[in-house]
Amino acid sequence: MMIGERLREIREEKKLSQGDIEKRTGLLRCYVSRVENGHTVPAIETLEKMARAFEVPLYQLFYEGEEPPKVPNLLKHSASHDAAWGNRGKEARYLNKLRHFLAKTEEGDRKLILHMAQKMANR
Repeated sequence: MMIGERLREIREEKKLSQGDIEKRTGLLRCYVSRVENGHTVPAIETLEKMARAFEVPLYQLFYEGEEPPKVPNLLKHSASHDAAWGNRGKEARYLNKLRHFLAKTEEGDRKLILHMAQKMANR
């Protein structure tokens, strides 16, 4: 579903006119119409204004359910990856430590460390 269609759907559910949205957000009615008809894509700041005008959380502009969608656990791997280095035990703790320290380093230093690791792995 396109964002404009979703905005129109919410506006109509709330029994609001485009003029009401204009008053609540400061956005011109003709702009609201252009968004709803798919002629323009609103910026995130505009979507935040619309959500406040509709009195709904921002996620509901993108999702039709009552609750936010479940966030998938992207850290889980399939069974074939369980044997990979760094997925379990001491190796996983070591990898987390490394990630922690890398996050604190500057970009140039991270690039240098990666370059060194690549050279060492190729030996």
